[in-house]
Amino acid sequence: MSALLAQLQGDLVAARKAQDKPATLLLGTILADVKNRRIELRRDLEDAEIVEVLRKGIKRRRESIELYGRGGRPDLVAKEQAEVDALARYLPPEVDAVELRAAIQTAIAGGATTMSAVMGRVAPQFKGRADGSAISAIAREELAARV
Repeated sequence: MSALLAQLQGDLVAARKAQDKPATLLLGTILADVKNRRIELRRDLEDAEIVEVLRKGIKRRRESIELYGRGGRPDLVAKEQAEVDALARYLPPEVDAVELRAAIQTAIAGGATTMSAVMGRVAPQFKGRADGSAISAIAREELAARV
C-alpha cells in the first residue's frame, strides 16, 4: 500500500472518530475515486497516480467554484474552496516557476521548437509537481521570445 493511500485512509478513520462529517464525506469520495482508478487499471496505485486522482478532484471543485460564483452562491463557493484546501494538503509541493522555466529553456535549447515537443520533454519531469497549464503558459512565453 502506498504511503499516500495509507495517510488518506488514516485521516478518514480520524475524521469518522471525530464525527467530522464534511471531512468524512470528502475523504470517502476521494478514496472511492482512488478505488475506481485502481479497478480501472487492475493494479494497486502508486503515489503519483493517487496525486493525479487528487488533482482531478481539485479541478472539479475549482470548476464548481467558478459556476457557483457566477450563480451568486457564496455559501457553496466557501464549501468547495474548503474542500480544495483540504485536498491540497495531500499534494506534493509545487515546483517553483524559476525551476520550471529553466527546464523549458533547456528543452528549447536541446531542439524542441514546437509547443508539443517542449511539453513532451518537460511535462514528464514534473509529473505530479506542476500543473500542465503552468508548464504550457511558460513554454508559450519562451517559444514566443525565441521567434
